[in-house]
Amino acid sequence: MNETLFKINLVEDEESLASILKAYMENEGWDVSVFHTAEEAMNYLHNGVHLWILDIMLPGMSGYDLIKKIKENHSEQPVIFISARDQDLDKILGLELGSDDYLAKPFLPKELVIRVKKLLHRVYGAGIHENRMVISKYQLDVVRRKVFDEENQLIELTTKEFDVLLYLVENVNVAKSRQDILTEVWGQDYVGSDRAVDDVVRRIRRKMARLSLETVYGSGYRIVS
Repeated sequence: MNETLFKINLVEDEESLASILKAYMENEGWDVSVFHTAEEAMNYLHNGVHLWILDIMLPGMSGYDLIKKIKENHSEQPVIFISARDQDLDKILGLELGSDDYLAKPFLPKELVIRVKKLLHRVYGAGIHENRMVISKYQLDVVRRKVFDEENQLIELTTKEFDVLLYLVENVNVAKSRQDILTEVWGQDYVGSDRAVDDVVRRIRRKMARLSLETVYGSGYRIVS
């Protein structure tokens, strides 16, 4: 896997600037979506993005309003503010609202690229490609414990569902018994029916219909690559 897995949402109403910034960032191998209003971007709060770049002065809803919504839903997602108003107050307010960086217009597109690289490295370490696993075109974000489909839409899994899924993916093509799964996910002290595993597997299959999650009679379950 490569760094195309870094997904960035850019919210900028100046179309020419947005187009230039998108081109520079895509040249780095990043997947960049552009929105010209905050209202438009609001429809994509849950698409598994790794970084937001927000203009403060937007028509209608401001960048400040949008970062509040982002942080309410995904407090871990980093945000860079860009603005034509190079004022200390803007920077302070942005930091208070949870932004990670601030860039005053005009700036060189390359400067934004450098800041994005540094921020992605700081937040995601060596690279998101080391923290993601792909199976049947589903992406498992191991660090943030999230699953995305091939359209990068979030699939809502419970803690147990994610744990069972991850265990089977880490042991792909290997059959694991219900007892193996219970010990690994529920713990050695678990007291209860091994049918708890069946319930979780059934829910995973319903939410991830394309996943090759097989029942191995007499053995348990396995995911086939």
